[in-house]
Amino acid sequence: MAARLIDGKALAQTIRERIAKESADLHAQTGIRPGLAAILVGDDPASALYVRSKQKACDAAGIYVADHKLPASTTQADLLALIEKMNADPKIHGILVQLPLPKQIDSKVVLDAVSPAKDADGFHPYNVGRLVEGNPLFTPCTPKGIIKMIESTGVAIEGKRAVVVGRSNIVGKPASLLLLHRHATVTVCHSKTKDLPAVCREAEILVVAIGKAKFVTADMVREGAMVIDVGSNRLEDGTFVGDVDFGPVSQKAGWISPVPGGVGPMTIAMLLDNTLESAKRTAGAG
Repeated sequence: MAARLIDGKALAQTIRERIAKESADLHAQTGIRPGLAAILVGDDPASALYVRSKQKACDAAGIYVADHKLPASTTQADLLALIEKMNADPKIHGILVQLPLPKQIDSKVVLDAVSPAKDADGFHPYNVGRLVEGNPLFTPCTPKGIIKMIESTGVAIEGKRAVVVGRSNIVGKPASLLLLHRHATVTVCHSKTKDLPAVCREAEILVVAIGKAKFVTADMVREGAMVIDVGSNRLEDGTFVGDVDFGPVSQKAGWISPVPGGVGPMTIAMLLDNTLESAKRTAGAG
């Protein structure tokens, strides 16, 4: 029996409509319009496309965007000066620094310079620490979207065996913490994990975020499992596929997210949600 689809695009649209209403209400009641600073350094096509998608979503949700496109030759000092300016700007409630950055710029130094109170991506060490203790100020967008997708199915996370394939700071680690805080029993897998297929087959909830096209095959998936595919890989013919071999796995899983149309739209929706939450805190309404 084919798996039921977790439609991230439709879910994200519903969330964005709710954000648009709440943004309008906040502006009407307090005069505060949620504001996001989007900083893009260089001309990486994928990054530029992603930033444009975020800007379009912000416009539709009533969120003000301060768009900063900087040349690839930008120095680290100049970028840090811009971030300091955005930290101090009362119209800005969230700051997005699009990665990757040019080689002359230390990404860690730059991300650490963003005010924790405006760290809409949730990457600052202060926010990571709060996430670890279960009291996040900002939750990283992709993991936050993953949890929303799981919750949208009505399947309880509590007590489930969850396996996260990938241990990145952006997705794998925070996703595992969010699942743990919701009382799942969590295993995090990586390149040194022994007998990965066997570990994956134990998962009732399987989250895959490693950036390898169609890596997870049907023989690695438990019958009826929920599969969240975070990957986005471009094949030679130009098509995008996830880290999961969707066709065969969808015949074995109970629930599955597609690529495209799954986690990607939810990540952008969660960025808007984080910016709105920050604006509400500024207004004393959150």
